Amino acid sequence: MRILIIENEIYLAQSIASKLGELGHICDMSSSTKEALKGIPYDVVLLSTNISGQDFYPVIEAYKNTVIILMVSYISNDTVSKPLQAGAKDYILKPFMIEELIRKIEHFQDYERLKRQNQTYERYLNHTFNSVTIDENLDTIETPLFISCNFQKYTDAFAFRYAHARNKTLHFVSLTSPKALNEIAALPASTVVYVSDFQTLKKTDHKPFFDLIASREAIVSSSDTIDNVDFKVIEIKKEDNIFEQGDILPIEDYVKYIVLNYQHKYPDTELSKKLGISRKSLWEKRKKYGIIKKK
Repeated sequence: MRILIIENEIYLAQSIASKLGELGHICDMSSSTKEALKGIPYDVVLLSTNISGQDFYPVIEAYKNTVIILMVSYISNDTVSKPLQAGAKDYILKPFMIEELIRKIEHFQDYERLKRQNQTYERYLNHTFNSVTIDENLDTIETPLFISCNFQKYTDAFAFRYAHARNKTLHFVSLTSPKALNEIAALPASTVVYVSDFQTLKKTDHKPFFDLIASREAIVSSSDTIDNVDFKVIEIKKEDNIFEQGDILPIEDYVKYIVLNYQHKYPDTELSKKLGISRKSLWEKRKKYGIIKKK
């Protein structure tokens, strides 16, 4: 990282720069706030708040998108509270152990990296789910909720938008994992749990699973019809194309997709031939998936 040290105690500034330099960081030093305002980008700014007669607020404004750690001799509104309100991220009280300063720097380095990563994921998900229309009113949804849908992308979009609307953390768990139930049990109570692949859960494991999510904010998805549950169930049959070009589909999803989108273009004889199944199998699959043949 590139670090700017703004401190008029030269010995202290040199000591900090030396220790951080040993860890591979590039450090620049400045003894005045005016000298620090050169427009050079930094990852971290270490700012002393007791530089006599100098206004350090222009530094905070100039580097407001950077991690600013205040180095203070005493704690007051002027040295800590107001600078933090202006945009500084944290403070450390002099004299301090260099290890504590390094810990703070590494903490905010991780924080900024995760924040940027999260923003990237959020933009990507918004782009991915842009074509998915949610018909339900997310403000009135009660959980635990089961969703039976023939397209996984719909339930994915539903879960992510539900969590976003409530400003809560979403945790994804697939019931194909042998440790899924233990993973759910270990989650904080405030977490929204999105559980997929309910259709793969053995019937003998249904009751333990139901008991586990009964008091949780959980959304459970299945590609099959959901029966015999004491929770609210939403059944959705999407007939529009919500798959992106280039997606690789599971065989069952592929069959459902082809039948839904091409049964009006081909007679059953030709459609079953293209799918490599008999007309009887095509009829059985329509019945299984609840697909009504278009006239």
